[in-house]
Amino acid sequence: MKIALVHDYLTQKGGAERVFELLCKRYPQADVFTSLYDPEKTIDIGERIVNTTFLQNIPGAAKYFRLMAPLYFPAFRALDLQDYDLIISSSTSFAKAVRKNQKSRHICFCHNITRFLWDTETYLREYGDYRYFAPLIDQVFEMMRKVDLAYAQEPDLYIANSSIVARRIKSTYGKEAIVINYPIDTSKFVFSDTKEEFYLASARMISYKRLDIIVEAFNWLGWRLLISGNGPERERLKSKALSNIEFLGHVTDIQRTQLFSKAKSVIVAALEDYGLVPVEANASGTPVIAFGAGGVLDTQIPGKTGVFFQKQTPESLNRALLEAREIYWDYNNIRNHAVANFSEEAFFNKVEQVIEQACTV
Repeated sequence: MKIALVHDYLTQKGGAERVFELLCKRYPQADVFTSLYDPEKTIDIGERIVNTTFLQNIPGAAKYFRLMAPLYFPAFRALDLQDYDLIISSSTSFAKAVRKNQKSRHICFCHNITRFLWDTETYLREYGDYRYFAPLIDQVFEMMRKVDLAYAQEPDLYIANSSIVARRIKSTYGKEAIVINYPIDTSKFVFSDTKEEFYLASARMISYKRLDIIVEAFNWLGWRLLISGNGPERERLKSKALSNIEFLGHVTDIQRTQLFSKAKSVIVAALEDYGLVPVEANASGTPVIAFGAGGVLDTQIPGKTGVFFQKQTPESLNRALLEAREIYWDYNNIRNHAVANFSEEAFFNKVEQVIEQACTV
């Protein structure tokens, strides 16, 4: 079987790219396609040839890849994938648009619908200059929405990383999606059944992560909180935090695994489409206290692996923190649940069953 692996762009290293890296390792003989490729900024493809589009020849395109938005659809449509039996795309936006022959199958790992088109205000509110160009951008995006909706019909099968993303695919594109939660490398996380007297938040310091809620809650309680990560919200958050809250900034992978294994709980206040941090905490044997919406509904078992709070407020988080204090946590069971359900082996067992069924239809 001749396989093509396709990703939106390889110009950064995030969760979507990490999933694509796993696919590349799993299918070493597959050909790799993307619109733009910057090997210094993205995942390790090894010695494999990465086939790109005409966008690669535009000076500065890889650096300013977001500005290329109107050109991605024609770039992917221009790729010649007619000779492939199976196309596996990894997409939040554009790669789903690739063309195939009538006999081949196209399976799309859809990390989300094209958020900047369908939830523009939320997606772009971090970019302060957006409001100055909003009238022009809105006209361009309105045209792109029609194209996105048309090309979203190309894949034969969608795989979503969470139930909330599957619902968005159905409501926006009118396509059913199979939910397969994305994995972590469980071997990279250290288990400990001895927890220390601190709580941990690990996130990029941007507004939607709602670290402000966590800071205010721990200001009230006076319990020790460590926060790892950097971002534009750092100084504002530090100015509001009392002495029981420590900002660690960037930490190494080794430091991060130690923090995850020793924390009393890991706190997540954001509404995440999926979210790897709760799964990583569980792989360390650590319970999670999370806002009860989005991806955590797929990954956490209340009272067994974590506790939910129902509103993004300090008061609601405080109630969950106090509730968690009263629970006897079985740290081994927390770890075992993560390994059984979110390891790479569990992930690919599900994926290959889906691929086998899709290719025999």
